[in-house]
Amino acid sequence: MPLLDVENLTVTLATSSGSAQAVRNLSFSLDEGEIIGIAGESGSGKTMTALSLMRLLPHKGFATGSIKFSGKDLLAQTNRAYRDIRGNQIAMIFQDPMTSLHPMIKIETQLTEHIRHHKKISQESAHLKALELLDTVKIPDPASALEAMPKQFSGGMRQRIAIAIALACDPKLLIADEPTTALDVTVQAGILRLLDQLRREKNLAVMVITHDLGVLSSLTDRIMIMYAGSEVESGLTSDLLKNPRHPYTKGLISALPTSSISGKKLLTIEGMPPELGQIPSGCAFHPRCAYAKTSCESQIPTSISISTKHRIFCPVNPLVSS
Repeated sequence: MPLLDVENLTVTLATSSGSAQAVRNLSFSLDEGEIIGIAGESGSGKTMTALSLMRLLPHKGFATGSIKFSGKDLLAQTNRAYRDIRGNQIAMIFQDPMTSLHPMIKIETQLTEHIRHHKKISQESAHLKALELLDTVKIPDPASALEAMPKQFSGGMRQRIAIAIALACDPKLLIADEPTTALDVTVQAGILRLLDQLRREKNLAVMVITHDLGVLSSLTDRIMIMYAGSEVESGLTSDLLKNPRHPYTKGLISALPTSSISGKKLLTIEGMPPELGQIPSGCAFHPRCAYAKTSCESQIPTSISISTKHRIFCPVNPLVSS
């Protein structure tokens, strides 16, 4: 049994023009100690997928389908029961390290308040745990750091503190939403090494959400590509990056800057992702796809197995190898 098993997840949000589906019939699973990457352009449904797992959707937003965690149906839990899961068994690192910490509260308070709530331990024990956590994420002089305010740290150090907060209650699943956004390349590498180390030491399952396939190439076991709220391709990281089969995945990889295209214009995917509530019929990618046929305008893509762990959702399936 996988640690996390999501089937037919649909996330519906309230908009000024009515209800709209931000995630549509999404299914995937995650094992203990595994890292999965979820990639796609802004608006593809990555963050809404994560927020549905945390039950932190915007006001009037709701999720349907099935989300099973350790065999327990999360969507069937009461709000009170979910408070014992969120931050305890499932934790999340939010997008912006510059704003994810409260600017007016000391680091120690932000690190220990949920430890004391979930673990029912004394303030002294929580203090010792906080010191251990800061040492784990390689914050220099943890004792002084606990007394400091967030503004006294760089973006990279704040991100490490956010990771420490997420790990405080020893969760089974860590969701990292754009964990390296706004960080320079050297700091990014350190954060990625830290996540991989924590996965190995704690047998931690990690879900990494990003638009940067370069980040996922060095960290994840599997990648799922999303477009307009749906999966378009998924597979083992090495296989998917070397042999993308969906035109959208191929476009994302071709747009990555590399030394081999120095002095040349980057390739781009024509057009823009659809707005929420304005998803095209049939294959949502067909207005931007160079391989689209007339049938793509009405035919909803179904899963096509490329190999045991590699699948695409494309009725045309035009790409045979990169």
